Amino acid sequence: MFKTTLSVVSASILFAFASVVPAHAAVDEDAAKALFKKNDCTKCHSVDKTKKGPSLKKIAADLKGKPDAQATVIKNMTTGPKVKLQDGTEQEHKVIDAKDDKELKNLADWILAQ
Repeated sequence: MFKTTLSVVSASILFAFASVVPAHAAVDEDAAKALFKKNDCTKCHSVDKTKKGPSLKKIAADLKGKPDAQATVIKNMTTGPKVKLQDGTEQEHKVIDAKDDKELKNLADWILAQ
């Protein structure tokens, strides 16, 4: 009886820990939205509508399942690559004003969660 109870308790504890999402994996949506707005990203991007640039939903869909998705988003936000706009013209992507890796990762994760 004791061995069975111990097994049930151990399994319950293991299941509880396995279902907990690590705190660092949670997106701070308010902080991401604030950084997005502060850097005028809304000038070219919308969550669900195409503007000068693709919607965040399209970006997330294009990168879904790719292991380097977060790194790709961060690279586009921090290096100012040439991007093709919806009207066919090209311009340098604005470099985001954030030096903290946590902020950049949070924003990238928020974009990818759309």
